[in-house]
Amino acid sequence: MFIGTLIALPVLVVKIPEDYFVHEHRDQQAWEHYPPFFRVLLLIGKNLLGAVLVIAGLLMLVLPGQGLLTIFIGLLLVNFPGKYRLEKWLVTRTPVLKAANWLRQKANHAPIQVSEGPATKHQDAD
Repeated sequence: MFIGTLIALPVLVVKIPEDYFVHEHRDQQAWEHYPPFFRVLLLIGKNLLGAVLVIAGLLMLVLPGQGLLTIFIGLLLVNFPGKYRLEKWLVTRTPVLKAANWLRQKANHAPIQVSEGPATKHQDAD
């Protein structure tokens, strides 16, 4: 799981659109071009995988493994109210944004842009 995370994380960070965190609300059109039945299957599969990862991460807190990282990845897959705000808050933390933009620079991608709002005004205090 740890090695898979080390491989997948840079790929996923590079695939994030540079203006993903500029908007107040997440764009819901990502899966719009798929048929409704397929969208439902993708949504169920993504949430089930996320739930399995959260449960596995909780188990790894007492068993050997990367528990916190697995829980974090699982939470990013599961849909819940306020998820976009949590993602936006996390990415506006100075160390996270610097690390993400460093990965993107190594892959010759533009840095992630963040909107100026309450979450970013406090990032220098972190």
